[in-house]
Amino acid sequence: MNKKIFFPPLSEQMDLIKRGTSEIIPEEELVQKLEKSLKENKPLNIKLGCDPTRPDLHLGHSVVLRKLAQFQQLGHQAILIIGDFTGMIGDPSGRNSSRPPLSFDEARENGKSYFEQASKILDRYKTKIVHNSEWLRKMTFEDVIRLASKYTIARMLERDDFTKRYKGGIPISMHEVLYPLAQAMDSVAIQSDVELGGTDQKFNLLVGRDIQREFGMAPQVILTMPLLVGTDGVEKMSKSLDNYIGINESPKEIYGKTLSMPDDLIYLYYVLTTDATNQELRLIQQELADEKVNPRNIKRSLARKLVEMYHSSQDAFDAEIEFDNIFVKKGLPDEIEEFNIDTSMKELDILELIVTVGFAPSKGEARRLVAQGGVTIDGEKIVDIKEVIKLDKSKILKVGKRKFIKLICN
Repeated sequence: MNKKIFFPPLSEQMDLIKRGTSEIIPEEELVQKLEKSLKENKPLNIKLGCDPTRPDLHLGHSVVLRKLAQFQQLGHQAILIIGDFTGMIGDPSGRNSSRPPLSFDEARENGKSYFEQASKILDRYKTKIVHNSEWLRKMTFEDVIRLASKYTIARMLERDDFTKRYKGGIPISMHEVLYPLAQAMDSVAIQSDVELGGTDQKFNLLVGRDIQREFGMAPQVILTMPLLVGTDGVEKMSKSLDNYIGINESPKEIYGKTLSMPDDLIYLYYVLTTDATNQELRLIQQELADEKVNPRNIKRSLARKLVEMYHSSQDAFDAEIEFDNIFVKKGLPDEIEEFNIDTSMKELDILELIVTVGFAPSKGEARRLVAQGGVTIDGEKIVDIKEVIKLDKSKILKVGKRKFIKLICN
């Protein structure tokens, strides 16, 4: 006899599921699946696939993970598919250097790191973890041919990037065509009821619906989430663009980066990256519309909330105190990393010094930082890229808004 599961009413489930969602395809099928789930007292299988090409997660990744966690809260089965097999393909187009092909062992290792970080959002004890190598590695070439026969090239070319490249005469490799089919087989293997993904994954998720039908299964419902804009307020959050907030970053980094983003992102971040209630969200909207309220105060609340979510309340308090000390009171951090200067070095030009302590990967990047006015020595701004720094006593080097280091000169 199945254990009784206490699901919230349908309307309550749909309210939470629709929060922050871009599309539900089709919504009426989701309602039917939820009604059946309530009637049969059986949780839905909610699928989220991830290719662990990079083991470090940021708030952009958290958006869809949080939606998966919401389904967990509603009593459904969260299934996280680690793409250790598809991860070996990397970026199918070969054009994204941030998604290089991985070895099987690398993909597995990254998958462990991914889940450890995702567990800050998901209930690790209620999340089912599977690796798609379990079924994809077992497929024979005959199996692949049969799978490929279930989809047409015409349908594949409906994918936006395929269409543009085909019309532009840019080659499309066969493994790129097979990639959505491999992802679709994940849905077949776990009998997915709902698959989650970003709006950029819509085509691949829809292929999963079609392939499930071909295998005689009820097709999954697609739920897409918006791509989170980074702290620059322009581009999608990405580590390569340095506009990200990592969920494993220190409290002071999370707090400081949140304070650096444009005011017009405050409400979006509350909706997509926190568990603020609908009542809280309405209040935030009212405050943002009130000219008497300084948006910075709301942003500070958001920064504290994000630090609390991934660290603790005490960490959030300490991060705010340190931020105020550095940026409001123009003080220094309580703890500053030290860098011992080689006794043979009597002086260094500022660009070489910045590279030496690891605050820039190259002199070109160091030159940009100086030109932007973001470099100081003992509080004095460096304006000349050719400035020579005498290393005759200990000094505080500051680069950007949050990088400090104490130069120990012996």
